[in-house]
Amino acid sequence: MSETTDAAFARALISPGPMPENPQRMQLFGRLVGSWRADVRLFDEATGVWSESVNEWLFAYTLGGRAVQDVLVIRDESDPEGVRGRGSTMRVYDTALGAWRVSWFGAATGDFCTLVATPHRRDGIRQDGTQTDGRPIRWNFSSITDESFEWDGWVSDDEGRTWWLEQHID
Repeated sequence: MSETTDAAFARALISPGPMPENPQRMQLFGRLVGSWRADVRLFDEATGVWSESVNEWLFAYTLGGRAVQDVLVIRDESDPEGVRGRGSTMRVYDTALGAWRVSWFGAATGDFCTLVATPHRRDGIRQDGTQTDGRPIRWNFSSITDESFEWDGWVSDDEGRTWWLEQHID
């Protein structure tokens, strides 16, 4: 792709703000738009060990301001480019459902998750769905302020009767 094509693609994808017809609907995830330092703790189910890393989490309005998309850039200090992987989540408000449809794409690892998101408690967002292997997942944003937020990723091995924490991000 030429530099011109890359720039044209970015202009077509990224929006300067929420859709003008109904910007209030976009605020659930719009509060996250920006660049964040992501302190990640991830549980390795196979080994039972927690790992920690510092990454970058970028959020932007996309698709004419009708979606909020993120890119999680997973850092690796041992790699010359400093990047071990990337993933992206697309969040689009579904007026018929009255909730957000959420899709996570971890293309390098083959992880693809689908969820439905709604406001949760006073300052949070709850996302319920399934991960690639079919197990139920629950991803919660909480304690959202202008300077920070928390994100927890939960997994259930028994169809939602009990949950265990797989990932935490500050």
